[in-house]
Amino acid sequence: MSLAHYRTLGRSGLRVSPLCLGTMTFGEDWGWGSSVAESEAILARYLERGGNFIDTANGYTKGHSEVIIGDYLARAAGKRHRAVIATKFATNMYPGDPNAGGGSRKNIVEACEESLRRLRTDYIDLYWMHFWDPNTPIDETLRALDDLVRAGKVRYIGASDTPAWKVAQAHVLAEFRGWSPFVGLQIEYSLIERTVEGELVPMARELGLGITPWSPLRGGVLSGKYTRENAAAARPDRGDRVTAFLTERNLSIIDELIKIGKEAGATPAAVALAWVQSRPGVASTIVGARRLDQLDQNLAAAGVALTPAQLAALDKVSQPSLNFPAPFFKMIPMFAQGGTTVNGTPSMVWPLAPQPSDKRY
Repeated sequence: MSLAHYRTLGRSGLRVSPLCLGTMTFGEDWGWGSSVAESEAILARYLERGGNFIDTANGYTKGHSEVIIGDYLARAAGKRHRAVIATKFATNMYPGDPNAGGGSRKNIVEACEESLRRLRTDYIDLYWMHFWDPNTPIDETLRALDDLVRAGKVRYIGASDTPAWKVAQAHVLAEFRGWSPFVGLQIEYSLIERTVEGELVPMARELGLGITPWSPLRGGVLSGKYTRENAAAARPDRGDRVTAFLTERNLSIIDELIKIGKEAGATPAAVALAWVQSRPGVASTIVGARRLDQLDQNLAAAGVALTPAQLAALDKVSQPSLNFPAPFFKMIPMFAQGGTTVNGTPSMVWPLAPQPSDKRY
């Protein structure tokens, strides 16, 4: 696999790279991140390697991330057309103004116009609902987004960080009304965060939403920088956002990543990214970088092919505890299949099932 081996995003014709460039670190406005020059070097390297999917948001580095992307693409002839720019709305950029955030029509239209201005473009390829706004009816949000699509200011829409039941409701409503449906789902997904496999991942696969995982390395915990040997002495820049995840379970995952990395001739980070990219329903995994060398290390995941045994080992060591009814669903083959194999899933006979000699009522 390479960056130029594109995939369609969900039930759409939009072709995106298997690794998406996350740009939350573009700009130093939060006191950390990449300088403008370094951000532009990262953009250039990603595009040169064949990548085409760039993810940002109106709130990233106070809007500076969008400006950096827009300025770079405006100077690079032909690159805007080849790039798939994804940005987000919902973050409030004007404290004190209750209408400057969320999913209302008023905010969506204004946020879109501001993102278009910062990005120096006439259209947004993929407009994400950054999170569900419980104070706005979802039909208002969907209708506003559909109007932007019909006006040519947005090409596709997606949902991020939203409960499965609300995304499903929105999807059915959009189909019923003839509005533009979500084509993608952006969620946190990694070897550490697998609870999304209970509801969000099955929903996305059923409805045809392309999954775009964020934080596939859990904020750098799975980067290979932290090991069982140095975890106790770790003093990361992000403090407890990293150290809180250096648990026994996660250190066991890191141990397995290091072991498989040696077998595959790859870094632990590349192995962790390759695992995420192999998961059912995943279309494009978001990778971020503050430095050019970090980008190169992450993009190396595009060339890593894990064996079934290696994938199984990672699955086992990272097995999540899922909410009901996920545990109950493991028993369904026994209840429903009568000891047969259906669609590749074998089953045992339910011990309490009627026997041939039993009277059936």
